[in-house]
Amino acid sequence: MRVSRLTLVTLRDVPADAEIPSHQLLIRGGYIRRVGSGIYAYLPLMWRVLRKISAIVRDELDALGALETLLPQLQPAELWERSGRWQGYTAGEGIMFHLEDRQERRLGLGPTHEEVITELAGDLLRSYRQLPVTLYQIQTKFRDEIRPRFGLMRGREFIMKDAYSFHADETDLQETYAAMAGAYQRIFERCGLDAVGVDADSGAIGGAASQEFMVTADAGEDLILTSSDGSYAANQEKAVSIPPPAEALPAGDERTLKTPGQTTIEQLCSAHEFSPTQIIKVLVLVARLEDGREQPVLVSLRGDQELNEVKLTNTLTRLLESTVLDVAPATPDQVRQQGLAPLAFGSLGPDLDDAALRGARRWEGRFERLADPTALEVERFVCGSNVSDQHRWGASWSSMPKQHSADVRNARSGDRCVHNAEATLGERRGIEVGHIFQLGRKYSDALDARFTNKDGKQESLLMGCYGIGISRLAQAAVEQHHDDAGICWPVAIAPFQVIVVVANLKDSTQLELGESLYQQLKSAGLDALLDDRGERAGVKFKDADLIGIPWRIVVGRDAAEGRVELVERATRASETLPHEEALKRLIDTIPAGIQI
Repeated sequence: MRVSRLTLVTLRDVPADAEIPSHQLLIRGGYIRRVGSGIYAYLPLMWRVLRKISAIVRDELDALGALETLLPQLQPAELWERSGRWQGYTAGEGIMFHLEDRQERRLGLGPTHEEVITELAGDLLRSYRQLPVTLYQIQTKFRDEIRPRFGLMRGREFIMKDAYSFHADETDLQETYAAMAGAYQRIFERCGLDAVGVDADSGAIGGAASQEFMVTADAGEDLILTSSDGSYAANQEKAVSIPPPAEALPAGDERTLKTPGQTTIEQLCSAHEFSPTQIIKVLVLVARLEDGREQPVLVSLRGDQELNEVKLTNTLTRLLESTVLDVAPATPDQVRQQGLAPLAFGSLGPDLDDAALRGARRWEGRFERLADPTALEVERFVCGSNVSDQHRWGASWSSMPKQHSADVRNARSGDRCVHNAEATLGERRGIEVGHIFQLGRKYSDALDARFTNKDGKQESLLMGCYGIGISRLAQAAVEQHHDDAGICWPVAIAPFQVIVVVANLKDSTQLELGESLYQQLKSAGLDALLDDRGERAGVKFKDADLIGIPWRIVVGRDAAEGRVELVERATRASETLPHEEALKRLIDTIPAGIQI
């Protein structure tokens, strides 16, 4: 390919709406262009990257015996209603784009395809003799993101590989799950990425077990916690740990403290020389449920700990036997809107009476009370007295209403590990690029996808689900591989492996040698790009650095002696050598890739 035919338009200035390096570089390098909020066009360079990533993914999944298919993007609401997910995905802040056709039939643009694939499996897979089966697709998906940001990281339209496996028994599901985890590690290694598999929350997809694959990067939206002994890694949403022990209160009888204006842990500790571990903080939240209820929740945490909303959501879903759509802190305005008397925010205790909810317009009439185990382990503590500007010193759980004990706190760096108390947790940021799930029978039960087992009896199919964000992975690669001059693509997924830059097109010797090298590189099976533009050499060098082609051959003033400069983009190492030797080195160095 010649740059003059590539429609390459690079930018020198950083786009105002691009917040992180990878987003900035992909726009500046002519890889993507914004069409609307969270909507991007993949330009020719980017499309080559995406095709190479897709080819690697296909190669690994085909090797597992998975079968590629293509499922519809438009999905009938009926399937999602049968699985129980339509309301959660479309109401309020739900992420599914949905519409009605001219016959007033409701449809959704698929953010995921569990319902469709399960319906098909129930129709096609009738006997244990047909199992196991794994089907996959590489497909455009849609999410109605509230705040699209970071380019392809959190867009409203994206490319994803999703695979679904069907099984007759648990052992077979676990074997496929493990095989898929191995394939994912190979995919990310082949793409040149440093990725780590971590325990993860199953979220809206559901299932008994799940694992995320994170590309480590400073701009990552997720916090990964890893153990110092190398045997544990988890997303903070799921991570467990042992925090430092609490500091005991001195001996003394329970008493009331005047605490004017002291509504935060920091203010209480500063005024009274408390340790945060001696304080129990109480949060009032409201859970909005799929069945329409609005449930007030009281959560008690040790003063030095932070609430984990994902753990809280999962706990409430189990306790209340209804899917929790969201959980948010109650505000004074919301209390007034419910027609209730003001609550003493900043001075609340675990024994806030249910009578405070009497007469609420929409809220349920009692609190769901939860306490984190680290809070329950504190025998005597400081807490609010449910009266403004007043706390209690020396309170104990024996005088409090019954609390559901549930891990609802964030594990964090420095905590000790549950599996090995001698090991501690450290933290890194990561970008999620893959997620695998053991779904069990969640969808097959809901959609009546059944098969005949060895005993001639009907039972629901066991399922696994396996996703990779293709377009997100491409941007994650840039986030992990860039420098101050531009992108440094890993060779396997770079749009081109080598760029030949002719410094001066008016010099016939340089032009002829550049053309000759370009043709020989192509003949050797390498993806080569020739910069044949009539621009100054400095402009070409800057563009080559910006777009991040792994290797560069510069044909300049030494062309008359048959010598060229060979530059490795990632290290910026350069060497001047005979052009035959440069050609041989590239052919020997660059591994054979999948042709696109």
